[in-house]
Formats: sequence, C-alpha cells, structure tokens
Amino acid sequence: MSKLIEDYALLGDGETAALLANDGSIDWLCWPRFDDDACFAALLGTDDHGHWTLAPADGGVSRSRRYQDDTLVMETDFQTPDGRVRIIDLMPVRTTFSSLVRIVVGLQGIVKVRSDVRLRFDYGALAPWSAAEADAMIAKVGPNLIVLRASVKLSVSADSTVAEFEVSAGERVAFVMSYENSHERPPAPIDAEAALVSTQRFWRDWIGRFDNAMTDWPVQVRRSLITLKALIHRRSGGLVAAPTTSLPEAPGGGMNWDYRYCWLRDASFTLTALLNAGYHEEAEGWRNWLLRAIAGSPDKLRIMYRVDGSRHLPEWGVDALPGYRFAKPVRVGNAASTQHQLDVYGEVLDCVDLASRGGVPPSDQEFVIERRLVEHLETIWRTRGSGVWESRAEPCHYTYSKVMVWVAFDRFVSRHATNERVSRGLLRRITELRQTVRDEIYREAWNEGLGTFTQHYGAQTLDASLLLLPLVGFLPVENPRMASTIATIERELVEGGLVRRKKANADGPNEGAFLACSCWMAECMKLQGRDREAREQFERLLAVANDVGLLAEEYNVPGRHLAGNFPQALTHLSVVNAALALSGPTLRRGGKGFRE
Repeated sequence: MSKLIEDYALLGDGETAALLANDGSIDWLCWPRFDDDACFAALLGTDDHGHWTLAPADGGVSRSRRYQDDTLVMETDFQTPDGRVRIIDLMPVRTTFSSLVRIVVGLQGIVKVRSDVRLRFDYGALAPWSAAEADAMIAKVGPNLIVLRASVKLSVSADSTVAEFEVSAGERVAFVMSYENSHERPPAPIDAEAALVSTQRFWRDWIGRFDNAMTDWPVQVRRSLITLKALIHRRSGGLVAAPTTSLPEAPGGGMNWDYRYCWLRDASFTLTALLNAGYHEEAEGWRNWLLRAIAGSPDKLRIMYRVDGSRHLPEWGVDALPGYRFAKPVRVGNAASTQHQLDVYGEVLDCVDLASRGGVPPSDQEFVIERRLVEHLETIWRTRGSGVWESRAEPCHYTYSKVMVWVAFDRFVSRHATNERVSRGLLRRITELRQTVRDEIYREAWNEGLGTFTQHYGAQTLDASLLLLPLVGFLPVENPRMASTIATIERELVEGGLVRRKKANADGPNEGAFLACSCWMAECMKLQGRDREAREQFERLLAVANDVGLLAEEYNVPGRHLAGNFPQALTHLSVVNAALALSGPTLRRGGKGFRE
C-alpha cells in the first residue's frame, strides 16, 4: 500500500463509513457497523485484502476531487487521453439496509472505465461465495450478504466482479452495492440518481442549521461538523473516535490502535462542539448515549464502549494483514478499555453540567448517576491510573487525571449546592475534597526547578494535556504557574508550529504532533489575550488538512503527512471548539452560562 492517509476521503451513512482514495478505490469498509469486520481492507494490506476500484481503465493522466458543497458526496474527475469522466460516490443515509452508490458521468470524449470489486470478509481473509443472478452479483459468507447491481454487464468470478465499459459525454452509469444479513432476502434495488438527490438534501439541510456568522472559519467548521455527523451512530447517538483501526501514529508500527469505539474522554469536547454549533438534538443524543453506557455499578466504569453501549473490547492481532505500509500489528479491539483512568469521572460530570447549561432537557437518571459516581470517586481518587493517553506502562498519579477528579467534585458541588436530594454530609465532604485535590495538585504536580506543572507527580516531563487546565476551569491563564506551564509547552513541545503531546522519544517510536493539542494551545493563547498568535496557531493546524478538509489524529512534521487513525473525531471536535472560541463568546467548560 503506497497511498498516504491524506489520499483518502470519507463516505458514511450514519452507521458505518468507507474510505475512498483519490484513485477511485474504496480501500476500507466495515459492514454493517463501524466496529464490524472489514470487507474492504486494502488500506491495511494490498488489493487482495479487499477493495472496489472504479476509474478509467488506464488510470488517467490527471485527477482532481472535491466534496459537493455542504455534503458527504464525493466527486472525482479523471482526465485521460481520450476524454474526461467524473465518478460520484456516496453512501445514502441509512433507513433500512446500507448501500454504496457510485455513478460514472461522461464529461468529454469517450473513456473506457473499469470497475473491479474484490470482497474479502474477516479483515481480508475470506472471499465470499459469489454468483451472477439476473443483472446482479450476489455474494454470501457467514452472516453477510452483498448485492451489486449495475447498469452495465458484470463479469462474476470466484475472485472478483469486473465490469468494463465505455462512457461518452452526457452518459451516466450507476453501480449500487448493498448489504444485508445473509438470512434475510436480498435488499431491493434502489434508484442511484434518487439516492444522490436525497443524500445531497439530507446533508445540506443538516449543515444548513449552522450559522456561518459564528466563526471566521465557516468552511472548515462546516466540513468538521459534517465529518462528526458521519461518525455519530444514527440510532444510538454514540460518536466513534475514528472509523479505522491501526493506522500508525509512528513510522514502523507498534503505536497502532483500534479507534472504532466511543471514548468517555471525548464526552465534554463533543457536548461543547455540538451545543456551541447549535446542534442540540445531537448533543442530547450523545448525553443520553453516555448515561446509558455507564449505567450500573460506578466501580465498573470503562473508558470506552461500543456504539451500542456494550463494554467488552478484547484486543487481538489480525495476522493476515501486513498493516498500513507494513506497520504491524493490525489490532482489533482495544485493551485500554479495561484501564483505570480517573479522568473519565470528571468527563462524565462535566458532560452532564455542559448539557444542563446548554439547554439540554435533564434526564431522569442523571442525578443518581452523578451522586453514585462522586461517592465512588470519593473512595478511589488517590489511586494511580493510566492517564488520558492510555499509557501501558506502570500507573502513575497523572496531573490531568487528578485535575479531572477536581472537575468531578467541582461540577457536583456547583450543580447541587441547593439540591435538597443531596445530603448535607455528602455535599460538605465533596466540597472539602474539591479543595484537598486542588491543594494536592498544586503541591505535587508542580516542578519548581522546571517552572511548570508536569505530566505526573514527581515527573521531569511535560504533557500537552496540561493545556486543558485553564480550559476546564481549574486555573486561569493569568495564574503565574499556568502561564509558565503554557510558555514551557510552547518552548519544549512545539515542532514545525504544531504541538506534540509529549517530547520526542529518542529510544522509541517518534510519533507525530497531536493535532488536537494545537487547538488547545490556540484557545489558551486567546484566553491570554494573544489573539493574533492564537489565530496563527490555529491556522497552522488547518493548513495540514488534506485537500478535502479532513484531519487525522497526528501529523508527521518531518515527513509532512498525516498519521494515525483517520479522520479523527477528537481533532475535528477541537477544530470546531477552537474556531468558535477564537471568534466570539461560547459555552465553556466550567463557565457560568451559555455564550456568556
């Protein structure tokens, strides 16, 4: 696989997503859900691991692409010696079954086009049983049933399904691939042109609710919001961190993780972005997903869940896949799901607080959950954890985790100081603990010699998550220790104008700049009154998006390319939050009200 991560664009239907390369090949698709097995896995291997290429037979001499305005509909133009064609790609928003729609449009001359479909289920390992029936190809394996219909002849073999045809200026040739469970009847045909129109209408109606006047970067915010909407599971309201697994954060592999799940870490970032952008329905759906997922014993809280709220994510390696650019391992599941991370308690209570201040109607269960979580946190807050970056080394007293403990106690006290359902004894204890935690952080996380807060108690190392301390309301940026910490991060963790989450590791994998951190830095600069520098910092981040406005988790500065899973929700959430915060008043974590 020689393609770069930035060569890909996103397609999605609200329950799963596909990655489409700029050469016309769909190289990643998990059906029927984000976290199901991939049936196209060439992204992490070769064409033999599954893909669907639709392009001029000779590849073309040049190509360009764009999303149709305010949609998730991609169009790619190919110029060949014989003429020019356009491929329109989309996934209709799912109502019953899931489909991929691809329409070839002749623009100039006569162009020979080839469609090559190689379905490989179980992450590239299983070729389905395929047969031609009437005007369709039907493929079955295990629980999966795929139907491919086209307005041209399909040649079906055990290995692939191919179509070769010519298209003239003004002609349109449609392909529709649909998924259903193998015990069901094959999905009915759908009209590709009608699906195109309804999909365009859906996305334009949805993003049309955003007011461009809210930001100086409306184009980038609209693209980020559309991307986030595509990563929100339509039925459950859960937001996956990314639609991919094992795109490496560092060259050569090792730091390859499965991100097709919902992180509690993203809870407050998500609520802030959706509420500030005006998407209250999605914000309420996310809040409700969160409360359902964590219902039960507070001591059983996980840091991540599946989109349906289930909690078991056993991690295993896919030996059959060589990995993106041979970076192994390819992981399915995520062992970090069982880690002990104190910060998630603060995320949950912060999320509930934000929802309330942002106008989301209260849930009947939220108070009970809040109370049970703080009562449990009262007994465990002194324990060590794995931290927000999910370290697989020995647990530590991570500074950001302890700050989020403070956030949990602070939000509970702020919300329930006059709530008669809260015992005065509990309120008094939590109020005292809030101060105790703050004092401990001030004492144990500060390194006088370095003049900065550190990654964990007693550490000599920095961590860009410290930029979140003023953003969650723990310390103002004017505080001398906070100001010194921000300055030290600027001096020590900035590479090529972008912020790393930690210093480069001379003895291990050298991961890229963590893109969300650059947004956090821009917000801190804004709070410091450094408006021009904040805008410059933010625009350096925007400059590394690919040609269709998508961002991964990280950016490899020396290599000048995106790295990590793609597109990444936290990055796009941070873009929305920073773009709005740099443009005017917003709902803030730990603030007093809405758009104060």
